[in-house]
Amino acid sequence: MTDPTHPAIEVVSLGKRVADATGELTILDDIDFTVRPSETLAIVGASGSGKSTLLGLLAGLDVPSQGTVKLHGVDIFRLDEDGRAALRKEKLGFVFQSFQLLSHLTALENVMLPLELRRENDAREKARVMLERVGLGSRLRHYPKYLSGGEQQRVALARAFVTEPPLLFADEPTGSLDAATGEAVIRLMFELNEERGSTLVLVTHDNNMAARCGRTITISAGRLVPESAA
Repeated sequence: MTDPTHPAIEVVSLGKRVADATGELTILDDIDFTVRPSETLAIVGASGSGKSTLLGLLAGLDVPSQGTVKLHGVDIFRLDEDGRAALRKEKLGFVFQSFQLLSHLTALENVMLPLELRRENDAREKARVMLERVGLGSRLRHYPKYLSGGEQQRVALARAFVTEPPLLFADEPTGSLDAATGEAVIRLMFELNEERGSTLVLVTHDNNMAARCGRTITISAGRLVPESAA
């Protein structure tokens, strides 16, 4: 059970460095912030500032050079890789710029997948209901290559929300879409998030999307800009 009195996400002294031709490159440097349960947070900044690296660390998809990330009180880097994968399966939903649908699965099967991984009952029915919610009830049996970009991203939204995760991460979710389609996807994502009360953290260049979030933080050259100065 998620405790609403404790932060959903706690980031302390988080840093990421990698080796390069000159010795070492600092991608993120001493990042600190917290996110409340059900809060919507946008991470913005110039290309190459470290936004997507930060999101990957929050999800435990990468390992930091220093610092900690706690998701609902769990220090994710005290877990091994299998433990982090299990935590993602139970607590996280993802929406990616490139959709990340499995090409050999239909829309319905793509949305069923996270439910099946959790061995949930009625995976097919839950996936069908979710696809109808995003307006794709007539496209259940279509493979990704037969869907438009906007339809693929709506399948990805359905897949992310179908398990009702307490945390949802989105990395440039409209970056591959035209403006009108992107606006429709943004509206749907925030509607679904409000319905389910997830904590939403998204990386974006889209000022319109960032403005819809309750709070925005800015990353510049790997450092967190003080919120009063952003």
